Amino acid sequence: MHPDMNILIEARTPPPPGQTIEENRAAWTEYSQKLSQPVPDDMTTFDRKIPTEARDVPVRVYHPAAGQAPRPCILYMHGGGFMKGDLDSSDSIAWGFAEKTGASVVSIDYALAPENPYPAAFNDCYGVLTWLKEQGGDIDVDGGCLAVAGDSAGGNLAAALCLAARDRDGPKIAAQALVYPGTGLDQDQGSYIEHAEGIGLTTAGTKQYRDWYLPHDTNTDDPYARPVMAADISNLPPAHVHSAELDPIRDDGRVYASKLALAGNLVTYREAKGMIHGFMRARFKGAGAAAEFQAICDFLKGQLYA
Repeated sequence: MHPDMNILIEARTPPPPGQTIEENRAAWTEYSQKLSQPVPDDMTTFDRKIPTEARDVPVRVYHPAAGQAPRPCILYMHGGGFMKGDLDSSDSIAWGFAEKTGASVVSIDYALAPENPYPAAFNDCYGVLTWLKEQGGDIDVDGGCLAVAGDSAGGNLAAALCLAARDRDGPKIAAQALVYPGTGLDQDQGSYIEHAEGIGLTTAGTKQYRDWYLPHDTNTDDPYARPVMAADISNLPPAHVHSAELDPIRDDGRVYASKLALAGNLVTYREAKGMIHGFMRARFKGAGAAAEFQAICDFLKGQLYA
């Protein structure tokens, strides 16, 4: 294991037996706060609600100090197994993307399972994406230059947005960054066996998350729920797929990146050697984790400012 991962391990509190959903969310908040840093003083940030067909979706907007508005925009979906996380839990990741790329970032507080199962989170994210295309100027972002990024469950949502935007003749997406994404691979082989007792994320945990997110059909072939199941993965935005080597869902990234490449898309696959699920959160204290984070940002910046 990479020594930077000790930063994540030390921040964790072992979950008690029979932990409730509310306790799980509270523990996630505590964990994320231990690894967070405040928004840089020279960055502008504000919260607002974006009107969509389903509901008004809370978002947080980050504008870096440098650059002239309206800027390119990264739509960011946080991780948390579709059932935990909010605008605060991944605040440092969101502002980090803004700081390192020079683009604005819009982070989405999408509806959480199990109270709001699929397609609630997907609909929230797609609604915000279309709003940014049509009215992004209202918050000083360039709706004609959009990228999507997400980690874990958020990586699933980012991939699904690219598929839906293509299928629905929706907003043009300049790039997709999928970080240790859960793309919906079957959970009975490969990395799910090799790293079943992964640190921070276990195979049993991934199955519980899927049960909560897809309670009516965990084996669905719906590509917006499980992007890896898409029959057509062609004509998608340039992709950066970034997995952790020691992660139960590592192969979700490996397989999806392979399918993207075989379908003729531009794709970069990177695997963080010796690292575990959630490695981006170690970047403030670990040079290795910081380098992995920088690689994601370099890709996004390169595509948005090409």
